[in-house]
Amino acid sequence: RNHIAKVVGIGALKYAELSKNRTTDYIFDWDTMLSFEGNTAPYLQYAYTRIMSIFRRAGLNSADLTGPFNLTEPAEIALATRLLQYPEAVESVVEDYQANVLCNYLFDLSQHFMTFYESCPVLKADDEMRDSRLRLCDLSAKTLKHGLGLLGIQTVEHM
Repeated sequence: RNHIAKVVGIGALKYAELSKNRTTDYIFDWDTMLSFEGNTAPYLQYAYTRIMSIFRRAGLNSADLTGPFNLTEPAEIALATRLLQYPEAVESVVEDYQANVLCNYLFDLSQHFMTFYESCPVLKADDEMRDSRLRLCDLSAKTLKHGLGLLGIQTVEHM
């Protein structure tokens, strides 16, 4: 429990600093930084944790997933499209030295994931659709973890 609080707290502070354009001022506000809503590290960490929870409930890990993606719902397509834009976001950060671009990408990705999660049942879908959606969840988790890692922010499996 203390470990989770430490990871979330430190992540919140780092993200608050990195998510703002470095040439603008902002107001230091713990309540905003630690919020589980909006463009904050706790929101992104929670999205990651939610995905890990799906895999725990499924009793699977990513190595168990095979087969093609089967994207039919608008939320699936939107999430997959956003995932494909990750290399561009990272490249933009490297070129422009603007970490806030990656923060904005990760926040947008998390929002796309939450929309997908709410509109596309993962574990209750038929086997083929379930596997496709689990693969989409896995790719989302890996992208969030990698992106947060680039920002020096850890993820946790439980919250």
